[in-house]
Amino acid sequence: MDLQLSGKLALVTGSTPGIGLAIGSALAGEGAMVIINGRSSKRVTEAIEKIREQHPHSKLEALIGDLSTGEAVQRTTKQFPDVDILINNLGVYEVKPFEGISDEDWMAVIETNFMSAVRLSRHYLPKMKAKDWGGIIFISSESAINIPVEMNPLRGDENHATRVGAGPGGNDSRHECDSQFRLARTDAIRGSRAVHQTHGQVPQLCGGRGARVLRKGPSQFTA
Repeated sequence: MDLQLSGKLALVTGSTPGIGLAIGSALAGEGAMVIINGRSSKRVTEAIEKIREQHPHSKLEALIGDLSTGEAVQRTTKQFPDVDILINNLGVYEVKPFEGISDEDWMAVIETNFMSAVRLSRHYLPKMKAKDWGGIIFISSESAINIPVEMNPLRGDENHATRVGAGPGGNDSRHECDSQFRLARTDAIRGSRAVHQTHGQVPQLCGGRGARVLRKGPSQFTA
């Protein structure tokens, strides 16, 4: 598959494990230069090594930092002022009883899962529009609609987040390595055109199952 991404720069947040790592690897295999992000140097280095095992000639950049903070986002946009593709994949979750979730816990989830994407998208979107090329993808969770018992307290956060689901069953989705086949919708930006919303299939990428992450159409990227 040739997605014509050679020479393009992609930032994948939270890209040391799971879907983030799989997307980063697939983009690198398509010829894009990929920024791999994680909170520790060790995990970023390990992720880069894994990608280079699959794609020896891949072009990779390391971005070490916790993008849940505004300061880390500012450092990121200073180091990489312009990207062609932004994958907002960063997300956290911890099982706790409702009574045990403090204000600090709530704000940590919102800053990580929601505000990291807002801050990065707010910076990169005008630049993509100015050059008439770019793509922004948000990864969220089907648990905003189909709520596991242990996740009931977090329904508010998932609905608060930028939701990118609404597949044929009307559900939001977050792809996990050990999950069943899931659906997702991409909010894609193509230059100065209006934001286009679509939905499609996200294949399993972990363990070598599947290989398609993005398909470039006439005016959009779709998952």
